[in-house]
Amino acid sequence: MNSLIPAAPRAKKVMSSDGLQLATYEFGHPDAPTVLAVHGFASSALVNWHATGWTRDLTRAGYRVIALDQRGHGESDKPHDPAAYSMEQLVADLLVVIDTYLIDEALYAGYSLGARVGWQAALDLDGRITRAVLGGIPDGQPLTRLRTDEARAYIEYGTAIDDRITRAYVTMASAIPGNDLEALMSLVDGMRDGIQPDPANPPRQPVLFATGSDDAILERSKGLAEATPNGVFYEIPGRNHFNAPTSRHFRDAAITFLRA
Repeated sequence: MNSLIPAAPRAKKVMSSDGLQLATYEFGHPDAPTVLAVHGFASSALVNWHATGWTRDLTRAGYRVIALDQRGHGESDKPHDPAAYSMEQLVADLLVVIDTYLIDEALYAGYSLGARVGWQAALDLDGRITRAVLGGIPDGQPLTRLRTDEARAYIEYGTAIDDRITRAYVTMASAIPGNDLEALMSLVDGMRDGIQPDPANPPRQPVLFATGSDDAILERSKGLAEATPNGVFYEIPGRNHFNAPTSRHFRDAAITFLRA
């Protein structure tokens, strides 16, 4: 890890509404304005936000950061039942974290899956989430193309994955220590026909949408920004979907937006 990035704190566990242990990490002064940071699919709080310099830069900018390992990820519980992964439950997990830390109002930073959850949370938790940064968020169902049947055959039998996109996601997920591929595929199946970002029903809070210039979802992300009354868009230069969180330009744009 970069020596300029402080060591990560120990995880603090909170209990979800359906009895799972959720890992959270607190950075910065407890009386500072709070940013709730929620990572992407197959990542974790520390991989997405800490190792990339986000927690360092946000705390230097005067914020407290509460980063969450979403269920199925990191140090949180990883159920194998697809029914455990509805959008409603993922938003409920955020509310549990907000209430456990006694946060009246929070800023929000989410990437990819975390941005999708953030879109819905901004709608459902209006008044608790006041401003949001949603990175790498498309409309529609970005995980729909994953062939979970091929992924599960690979997990159980070592069968080669033919589908290129599925193979790329499984390779990426396998490279992160502690990932449970069965739980991640259950998440994909659990969310497949669930709530999706709807341009006809956008959040009303100020929202910064940010997507990499080399990300295939760029135009769809711009479409969501255009549909959001208080939405603005930032194109992250020279980044794709997987490496956008490491961009200093993205971090700087997000902090400028949160300060506005």
